[in-house]
Amino acid sequence: MIGRLETYGQWLAQDPAGFAVFMVYLAATVLLSLILHECAHGWAALISGDPTAKMLGRLTLNPLKHLDPVGTACMFLLGFGWAKPVPVNPRNFRNPRRDDFLVSVAGITVNLTLFVICAALSVLGIRIMMGGELYAMNAGNLARKQELYEVMRDLLAYGGAALPAELTAYMAVPWLQYVLRFLVMMQQINLTLAIFNLLPIPPLDGFRLLNNALQGRLRMPRQTYQIIRVAMLVLFLSGWLGRGLSVATDALDSAVTRVFLLI
Repeated sequence: MIGRLETYGQWLAQDPAGFAVFMVYLAATVLLSLILHECAHGWAALISGDPTAKMLGRLTLNPLKHLDPVGTACMFLLGFGWAKPVPVNPRNFRNPRRDDFLVSVAGITVNLTLFVICAALSVLGIRIMMGGELYAMNAGNLARKQELYEVMRDLLAYGGAALPAELTAYMAVPWLQYVLRFLVMMQQINLTLAIFNLLPIPPLDGFRLLNNALQGRLRMPRQTYQIIRVAMLVLFLSGWLGRGLSVATDALDSAVTRVFLLI
């Protein structure tokens, strides 16, 4: 976290406009991704027979209904975070075990779907933005083409208010960079949220999926849940959990990118 704050501080001092643009994009993609994740849980519960989320006003895009202050702050400062869990009453489910699984996996499914869609669109968009000549030069070299894509993606995600003028001069469609920045950040954030929520740690979705697979045998006192949540936050702050998740997200992102480049 300290390293990220130092990076933010340096960026703000050197390029205030670029940092402001980055934070606007980051806020939009983080809020939208977290909200859609939680709404997916609520809609899955409603379809399964439980109207609790709907009755409590959680089937809405209003961020005030979904955001957890600590989880949202972690998303900005650490790169991983969470929203307020959608309230669910399993007693209303038509098929308790099946419906509990569907509700638990709904948020992750939405995040992974958004990741795949945004990855496909960003690969296509970068190719259109840069024009055919640049890709034609590396048509027979998949590794080189992937390297080019990843460099462009990093420039879009972590660049200033706009890409360097010496680069935009060679672009076929320069204005696409503003759309692609949103797509690239949505791609990265949704993959991060999906993998993070797969961790079998309460109150994350991965724990509910594991508990469902074990037919509800993982029962813990409320105090234990609180202790685990504090321990998870400590792992975040130490950087250990972030590094482990980064390895997983980078590997999956690279594999999916390679598939779309092949297509």
